[in-house]
Amino acid sequence: QVQLVESGGGLVQAGGSLRLSCAASGRTFSSYAMGWFRQAPGKEREFVAAISWSGGSTYYADSVKGRFTISRDNVKNTVYLQMNSLKPEDTAVYYCAADATVLVPVTISAYDYWGQGTQVTVSS
Repeated sequence: QVQLVESGGGLVQAGGSLRLSCAASGRTFSSYAMGWFRQAPGKEREFVAAISWSGGSTYYADSVKGRFTISRDNVKNTVYLQMNSLKPEDTAVYYCAADATVLVPVTISAYDYWGQGTQVTVSS
């Protein structure tokens, strides 16, 4: 089992920035691809960004390209999501996820483990 704990969410004005962190424990972090998803109330959970186990490959949803950056520190067993130029449409609970097999997974079904989420609210 792998435990994932997100942090760094909060309230920010449109155009502002936040950095989310996801701390992993339980198994070898470096062997997992990591991803970020988000879910607004009444909406389906959607893909945001993913990064391979080595950090050499990344993939982003079109809605966040150029604004968000995913990165990882395998020494600290932590993955980050730097969010810049935030928009009200980015408001959601953001979830961290880990996958052991797919290089850069972008679908919910590909992930093996999930965190509990952290709330991000962007005001107009």
